[in-house]
Amino acid sequence: MKEAFKIPSKRKNLFLRVMQGHFATSHSHTNYYIDVTTQKMRLSEAKAVAEELLPYYDTSTIVDTILCLDGTEVIGACLADELTRSDHVNMNAHQTIYVVTPEHTVGSQLLLRDNIVPMVAGKHVLVLAASVTTGYTAAAAVEAINYYGGKVVGISAIFATTEMLAGQTVRSCFNPNNLPDYASYAAHECPQCKQGLKLDALINSYGYSKL
Repeated sequence: MKEAFKIPSKRKNLFLRVMQGHFATSHSHTNYYIDVTTQKMRLSEAKAVAEELLPYYDTSTIVDTILCLDGTEVIGACLADELTRSDHVNMNAHQTIYVVTPEHTVGSQLLLRDNIVPMVAGKHVLVLAASVTTGYTAAAAVEAINYYGGKVVGISAIFATTEMLAGQTVRSCFNPNNLPDYASYAAHECPQCKQGLKLDALINSYGYSKL
């Protein structure tokens, strides 16, 4: 596992932190670990992510609720704040936005408790994720929103390799143009495994654990 490095953007406080190696998620094997820890937990960086995503939605999309995946609640709150500001024209000026987090069942389905359902049912919902690569979690979120009677109006992420998912354009701060050799494989198709290279770490939305 190589030393982590930053990929800068044009915006201050917005970087893509990555680490090259051999990593396993619950759905795939990858050759990079995308570290979004500080974007999710540091206010200045969360604001930078929100400001980068804002132009995709502020003048053209009604957002009643932001459904946060992968621990992106701080970013979600910053984006909600930007979308409801009254000092520039947008679809949500003077209105409030719910910022909610679903629960995960044992079968990896997403669950909303009865007290949270009214924040999604009949609402325009924006899905916010740390990354969208395999798309499993974001697709599960779309399915859950539809099940609970909400309307998905967008999918956003810090890093995404997928441009379209469940009929929605995926908007992101970073994409494969920023990391051209990023690759994700099903475990049985992983070229590093076929070369006999051992895994460096297990990764998920909480971070990584070296092996």
